[in-house]
Amino acid sequence: MASSPRPAATAAAHRRGLIQRPPSARAYLSAAAALLVLAAVAFSRAGHRFPRPPATRRCRPDAEGSWSAGVFLGDSPFSLEPIEHWGISKADGAAWPVANPVVTCADVEDAGFPSSFVAKPFLFLQGDAIYMFFETKNPITSQGDIAAAVSEDAGVTWQQLGVVLDEEWHLSYPYVFTYKNKVYMMPESSKNGDIRLYRALDFPLKWELEKVLLEKPLVDSVIINFQGSYWLLGTDLSSYGAKQNREISIWYSKSPLSPWIPHKQNLIHNTGKMLSTRNGGRPFIYNGNLYRVGKGQGGGSGHGIQVFKVEILKSNEFKEVEVPFVINKQLKGRNAWNGARSHHLDVQQLPSGKLWIGVMDGDRVPSGDSVHHLTIGYMIYGVVLVLALVTGGLIGTINCCLPLRWSLPHTEKRSGLFNVEQRFFLYHKLSSLISNLNRLGSLICGRINYRTCKGRVYVVVVMLILVVLTCVGTHYIYGGNGAEEPYPIKGKYSQFTLLTMTYDARLWNLKMFVEHYSKCASVRDIVVVWNKGQPPAQGELKSVVPVRIRVEDRNSLNNRFNIDSEIKTKAVMELDDDIMMTCDDLERGFKVWREHPDRIIGYYPRLSEGSPLEYRNERYARQQGGYNMVLTGAAFMDHGLAFKKYWSKEAEVGRQIVDSFFNCEDILLNFLFANASLTSTVEYVKPAWAIDMSKFSGVAISRNTQAHYHVRSKCLAKFSEIYGNLTAKRFFNSRERKPSPP
Repeated sequence: MASSPRPAATAAAHRRGLIQRPPSARAYLSAAAALLVLAAVAFSRAGHRFPRPPATRRCRPDAEGSWSAGVFLGDSPFSLEPIEHWGISKADGAAWPVANPVVTCADVEDAGFPSSFVAKPFLFLQGDAIYMFFETKNPITSQGDIAAAVSEDAGVTWQQLGVVLDEEWHLSYPYVFTYKNKVYMMPESSKNGDIRLYRALDFPLKWELEKVLLEKPLVDSVIINFQGSYWLLGTDLSSYGAKQNREISIWYSKSPLSPWIPHKQNLIHNTGKMLSTRNGGRPFIYNGNLYRVGKGQGGGSGHGIQVFKVEILKSNEFKEVEVPFVINKQLKGRNAWNGARSHHLDVQQLPSGKLWIGVMDGDRVPSGDSVHHLTIGYMIYGVVLVLALVTGGLIGTINCCLPLRWSLPHTEKRSGLFNVEQRFFLYHKLSSLISNLNRLGSLICGRINYRTCKGRVYVVVVMLILVVLTCVGTHYIYGGNGAEEPYPIKGKYSQFTLLTMTYDARLWNLKMFVEHYSKCASVRDIVVVWNKGQPPAQGELKSVVPVRIRVEDRNSLNNRFNIDSEIKTKAVMELDDDIMMTCDDLERGFKVWREHPDRIIGYYPRLSEGSPLEYRNERYARQQGGYNMVLTGAAFMDHGLAFKKYWSKEAEVGRQIVDSFFNCEDILLNFLFANASLTSTVEYVKPAWAIDMSKFSGVAISRNTQAHYHVRSKCLAKFSEIYGNLTAKRFFNSRERKPSPP
């Protein structure tokens, strides 16, 4: 970027006849300003240039986070697993399997209701239908409303019903329960200074106020029927202090509609230093015992879920102890929908009695993350401004002296806060400060002679520093939260298996490969096809997803497409261990494959043409306006479809050719797909950037590009004789990243 202004400046100098003069200090500063502006524009666009699908782009960022909701299933409340681990698929959403989160702010937006996030979900089971009530924050009014969704397939997919309860104050924590065959909701309304009970008139869409239970600003309150009495547990925020999230208040009554009597021990607090007693969901009964769900450490924002076993609950005594509770959670940081924190869980037993279903909220960024980014960004901008002013003083383009008249007292009558003596004292201090600043300015002003070679070097270095700082500051302000999120199809997320083939000489590649790609949001498992040598021990590979090493009997490139019944997803991403690209590029390719699961979706297009046929690279394909192959060393495919084709009797001769050349297995698969369809069978997704690590390795089979292409041209000739010609099937409709609309 530093060279872009130079031609224009030179042309202008020629036109004015000043080409012999050295550039002025103002020219340097103008160039620096232009560079700063260009850098800021480039990085601000960089923060938005990769458009999300409509379902994600419409969500408005919020300082409180990007909360969403996920579903968990298990044989008990203490053995819950994310829904993707159950392998439940939905073809209408191209989800094989369906993955969390299942409800996001984008889903609420699609239903026509503005939303920044969804949080604190509660379930209500009615026959075969499961209703989810949750808080959705309206970014226009900046307050929480209560929205609802319904699932008819045990929590796999959800239909949004929109906002069902909206008051003039903030609502949250929609605790829903039944009493005498009527459905009630007790949302948090602490901003209104009370706790209210609503009754469903037309469930689940219409509610009316039944009564005000307590004139207290309770938060996260629940009502449970236990041992013949009704108990109301909540945190009273009327007494502020450090302990407010570590104390609960309890009331009891004969019914939810009767007067509530305070517990003898109110306020009840937990004495453990790292424990919090504020409710974090619905209490549940399991094996005859009552368990209460609490927020983990972090209080209101929460960082996890804790479960307490209630040992004593009487009108004059209360005792609970924490019990172990671990839920399977992705360790992918910001790339995971709940990577940073969770603070709510509602778990209930399904009517079948076989499984328990839980719904949990989660956020990928910690509390205050957006404010933190803005603060750092503007602080860096401040440093840039100060550095630019100091540089201007050093080269003499900015006057380093302040006029003393700024400190002279005004003699006109004033009606201010200071009397005459105080004003003169203040002016005296201000005069001393200006004099000291002027002395400092005289020391630095004009100290750098920009006309000398050394001075120009100083100015150029400072300009580069300013550009770098501007880029960093702009990235903090406009660069988003740093997450490489997955792309939904019809509001549904899914996962894929990453498969790579390697051997012992490439172990260092494999370690980087596994560590990097295991953090991508949609990667469920990694399968390593080990072709030769001693395989690594499981502990040698640093991964946050399961890694399975499949040791092959012989060293063959055909092993890449071996039928593998242990692969748990429909999609497989075949990726060479020496290719490094961003997780976002993988997610974009996965989205395209989900839109066309019958195709091979790859990142490296190739062209076969001519007579005799020649194997051509991507640059040549672009020049000719088309491609008819994609390399399967970086491609998505349906492993059930692709691997079956590859190991069919039709492909037997082709596999023998692959073994004879020790090459061309990807070309063979392209021929097999093209031979089975009259329409497009491959598609190209252009990555933002990709590094081919084989260029730095001495073990790649394609180090000699010319010889490698010659062998592949031979393969083309042989495969064309067997499976037909690819030259007639040329297309070029790459899925490139495009700038987002402003």
